[in-house]
Amino acid sequence: MAYFEVHGGRPLSGEITPQGAKNEALQIICATLLTEERVVVRNVPEIVDVLALIELVRNLGVEVERLGEGEYAFRAKEVDLGYLRTEDYRKRGSKLRGSVMVIGPLLARYGVAYIPKPGGDKIGRRRLDTHFIGLQKLGAHINFDSSGDFFEVDANRLQGTYLLLDEASVTGTANIIMASVLAEGRTTIYNAACEPYIQQLCRMLCRMGAKIEGIGSNLLHIDGVARLGGTEHTMLPDMIEVGSFIGMAAMTRSELTIKNVSFDNLGIIPAQFARLGIRLERRGDDIFIPRQEHYEIESFMDGSIMTIADAPWPGLTPDLLSVFLVVATQAKGSVLIHQKMFESRLFFVDKLIDMGAQIILCDPHRATVIGHDHTRRLRPTTMASPDIRAGVALLIAALNAEGRSIIQNVEQIDRGYQHIEERLNALGAKIIRHE
Repeated sequence: MAYFEVHGGRPLSGEITPQGAKNEALQIICATLLTEERVVVRNVPEIVDVLALIELVRNLGVEVERLGEGEYAFRAKEVDLGYLRTEDYRKRGSKLRGSVMVIGPLLARYGVAYIPKPGGDKIGRRRLDTHFIGLQKLGAHINFDSSGDFFEVDANRLQGTYLLLDEASVTGTANIIMASVLAEGRTTIYNAACEPYIQQLCRMLCRMGAKIEGIGSNLLHIDGVARLGGTEHTMLPDMIEVGSFIGMAAMTRSELTIKNVSFDNLGIIPAQFARLGIRLERRGDDIFIPRQEHYEIESFMDGSIMTIADAPWPGLTPDLLSVFLVVATQAKGSVLIHQKMFESRLFFVDKLIDMGAQIILCDPHRATVIGHDHTRRLRPTTMASPDIRAGVALLIAALNAEGRSIIQNVEQIDRGYQHIEERLNALGAKIIRHE
């Protein structure tokens, strides 16, 4: 297993550009299965999870051409449905959470799909009910083969219907949208996720010939069409990387400029960092974070302790709560971090406590952080990355700590962040990768 040797306590400076959005890329790559025509996708983050999905669709028979760094062409002219029942597909799909989104396109185009129980981060229960209930209401039949951990989904034809989703699941919404665009008649999806990445998917599908109304809202109307054509698409920058870099600048008391962030698609993220007392300036489509010796957490108007919680868009994405938590350890004041969606995502705080952070883990969903106000740095230590987002939070903690830290299992960080050590070393960090 690879590990990082991090020499912390060094201020960073300069400019950094976020990679393309991981969560958007997983949806867009699956959407290329909806047409036999060529689809060109740009600003693709070449990270472990995305490259694994590209390899999976290639093995499905999709013609994949790398046109340049972060630019790929896909053509799903002849899809090998037999591959879906192979052991190779089961192994690949079960390691990748995003693989669940091949169901919608395959079902819409071929009337059948198979999917192993998908993998991904070990951050608690991540149910697939929203996906399957939505597909069932469109006319699909679902069988689970417990002996092989396979879901089989088939439908003679998909018929548009009214759907009220039980939760605003991003991947669930994406899967149902992709199935609906080729269904007969009108599909209405209420309580749909409406993240910028879902909006990007919808706009791409419309360029391919889909008919979707209500993009950007939680109420979508989709009129099915007979076929979709090719298109070109450019990914948004990754908002999780943008938030990670804002938090990193504050923790290391650094002056950084984050370039080309697509500010209008960041939603509440900048305002939430401001609640921690972190100053940032919008400069065109860039964010400038000045060096701050201190940042003070706001209180609510009645004087009660600030709470930062995740929520469906336009609320705060749960993928950034790990970063908010670690940044709060060096703030002035206290904050309650409430992770509502995943019950195991806060369990990495024991590693921060070992580093000297003052954190009370109230329960699997809530942690109270009492900030150090930069009066003392975190202590260096040896730790392991449990998931992508906790991994980068631990990396931020190690950059704050004075001395040498070891972060093991950095393959988890690689799943979401491209060449992270090289990009941060260019800003003045000292991170050594050991294979």
